[in-house]
Amino acid sequence: MLTTTHSGATTWFTADPHFGHRNILAMEGRPFASIEEHDEALILAWNSRVRPSHEIFVIGDFAMNSSAERCQEIFARLNGRKHLIIGNHDKARHTGLSWATDPADLRTVVLDGVRLVLCHYGMRTWPGAWRGALHLYGHSHGKLPPTSRSCDVGVDAWAYRPVALAEIRERLAGVEDEPEERRLAALREPE
Repeated sequence: MLTTTHSGATTWFTADPHFGHRNILAMEGRPFASIEEHDEALILAWNSRVRPSHEIFVIGDFAMNSSAERCQEIFARLNGRKHLIIGNHDKARHTGLSWATDPADLRTVVLDGVRLVLCHYGMRTWPGAWRGALHLYGHSHGKLPPTSRSCDVGVDAWAYRPVALAEIRERLAGVEDEPEERRLAALREPE
């Protein structure tokens, strides 16, 4: 597990863009008439926030059912120093792109003093959960509700655009549900 430090003003998170995946439109009810319209809208949303010098973490499922050439074409059009947390649909044509760091299954990032544990899958517990670490995930396409310490950063949960830590923290501030491990431990504590 690699730990890196970044600035919150220039770091973004996203998951599950599924570039090129025609079936994602019906499967997730994405409001686009075609996969070409979908891909263009997601590229525009990405580039409207992410500048070339910014960092962006794709927490899995960059593309699906796209040729290596199409993946490279989309990748080249996206702003930022891109990092991949490997998802269940990320194959060699995705992991072999020019990512800023080697793709990984799990990565820890420290952003403005906040430890973030990035994994494509929503975890019930994670490193540092008891010491304030937040967990960012994808895979569930907005269906797995957040806890006060974990959040789906996928495009389906964030209007098809990347999200900043400040926005994540604002959303989590409104969630009362503690992560399961912490909630169960509190139930065991004597009064």
